[in-house]
Amino acid sequence: MPVITNIEDLRVLAQKRVPRMFYDYADSGSWTESTYRANESDFQSIKLRQRVAVNMENRSTATTMVGQNVAMPVAIAPTGLTGMQHADGEILAARAAKKFGIPFTLSTMSICSIEDVAKGTDNHPFWFQLYVMKDRAFIEALIDRAKAAGCSALVLTLDLQILGQRHKDLKNGLSAPPKLTLANMINIATKPRWALGMAGTSRRQFGNIVGHVKGVTDMGNLAAWTAQQFDPALNWGDVEWIKKRWGGKLILKGIQDVEDAQLAVNSGADALIVSNHGGRQLDGAESSIRALPQIVDAVGGKIEVHMDGGIRSGQDVLKARALGAQGTYIGRAFLYGLGAMGEEGVSKCLEIIHRELDLTMAFCGHTQIGTVDKGVLLPGTFPT
Repeated sequence: MPVITNIEDLRVLAQKRVPRMFYDYADSGSWTESTYRANESDFQSIKLRQRVAVNMENRSTATTMVGQNVAMPVAIAPTGLTGMQHADGEILAARAAKKFGIPFTLSTMSICSIEDVAKGTDNHPFWFQLYVMKDRAFIEALIDRAKAAGCSALVLTLDLQILGQRHKDLKNGLSAPPKLTLANMINIATKPRWALGMAGTSRRQFGNIVGHVKGVTDMGNLAAWTAQQFDPALNWGDVEWIKKRWGGKLILKGIQDVEDAQLAVNSGADALIVSNHGGRQLDGAESSIRALPQIVDAVGGKIEVHMDGGIRSGQDVLKARALGAQGTYIGRAFLYGLGAMGEEGVSKCLEIIHRELDLTMAFCGHTQIGTVDKGVLLPGTFPT
């Protein structure tokens, strides 16, 4: 086993262990992937101010997200097909998040169902991500299932009314479980650890959908269903209806524009997530970290602002926090850990990010995450 020191180490190991179609599903963006790449690279241009002769004892990264205590300002983002990166992936990631003390967000498009994750974590509260669909009865049922499972926040995704085109998924013939083509069988044969794990679980379909929606049995059916069900007519009236139906903490995901941020405030949501869906929807959109400051300036005093996209290190978390994000989300970073080493890999990912955040915060002269602001950033290197 190689020594794991950063998220890139986990990515390399995951690429070796996860079948190509599922690795590519996680590690890709839409069209030219320019926004996907910018999400990560735009963090690198932001420089930090090192401070010295500061008492660095008694450090803490603990804070809150939508009023819930978290060990660091990080939540696990909702990602589809997580259970295809590793058998029972959503359950394993939720367990790792529980142990670490941060929120886990389950995607509507998960392999393990809401009920599976609740049972697998001994009914520990987690967050649930919801898409707006034409089938309002299905949405109501999902909300009721999330309530019954004790979910402590609902994350409503607003930026997937229609699907962006991801070339790799089309070329790989993405499906869950994978279609038994010759190319897929040859590739899976080189991933024995993954194959053995999948052979040992019954969870290989879309647990929140299969058995709850007629005619949806695999990825091919899902593609046809989503083309019909994702609601291109989504409006803020739908958000208001869902907020009332849910009745708990509501987080709106997919805000990139100040005008939309103002509308999010007007909706009465508890928080918004500055996000471009990981560069998987509108290619050519601004990176999340560049969009963050202007949204914080416009609405930060009226609604809690989170951000998602491009975070691969604890330093990225610190930079986002310095620019006004109360919390951040990791998607690909934890998926790399999951694909590489299962629950242990997700825990390793969280440990790496936490240690980097803790040490960088200290190098920048702070001992409490709550005191971090733009003063830790080198003037002229960060977006405003």
